[in-house]
Amino acid sequence: MEPANRRVLRTRSRAWPSAIARALAGMGITPNQVSIASIAFAVLSASSFAQAAAPDGARQTAWLLAGAAGIQLRLLCNLLDGLLAIEGGLKSGTGELFNEIPDRVADVLIFVGAGLAVVHYPWGFVLGVAAALMAVLTAYVRLLGGSLGLKQDFGGPMAKQHRMFALTVGALAAVAEDAIRGSVYALHVSLAVIVAGSVITFARRTAHIARDLKAR
Repeated sequence: MEPANRRVLRTRSRAWPSAIARALAGMGITPNQVSIASIAFAVLSASSFAQAAAPDGARQTAWLLAGAAGIQLRLLCNLLDGLLAIEGGLKSGTGELFNEIPDRVADVLIFVGAGLAVVHYPWGFVLGVAAALMAVLTAYVRLLGGSLGLKQDFGGPMAKQHRMFALTVGALAAVAEDAIRGSVYALHVSLAVIVAGSVITFARRTAHIARDLKAR
């Protein structure tokens, strides 16, 4: 059974993440260290996206792929820190801080970087900044519900895993688009979708809190 304030992830029940977590534990790696590593991979993603702003054929494709890879490695860290802390019994007194703060930093870095990748497109950088802002706000309202004694709402349509999936798909689609048309509108569109979906997510989570508070 999942703890009340833990995101439900089907990947967590698979064998390979647990095997990696056991290997990390055997090396003396702590959950907090893995959480910090997620920021490093977010920096990789953000800087790669920023480099992709300068069209240069195969080089732009490589930067987009690196940006997508950084996103997935960041998510892997998010998965492994929880496995080490809960299933591995390595939870620490500061674990909640390391579970949340690096996530917010990573969100901002990745989305601002993606905005830089499409800075030459209409409202491109603005969309990246807006996506970063909405990522923080959706997390804020989730945590606000928890601080009020309610179960944290991890629902979408643009929860963290949905945002990262949409951006990864946008980056990969942009790779194909760049090869065919020499443009990366797909990444631009993915940011717009993320912003719109995040606004809906923020509104839904807020409405759920209001409903649950009234039902007390």
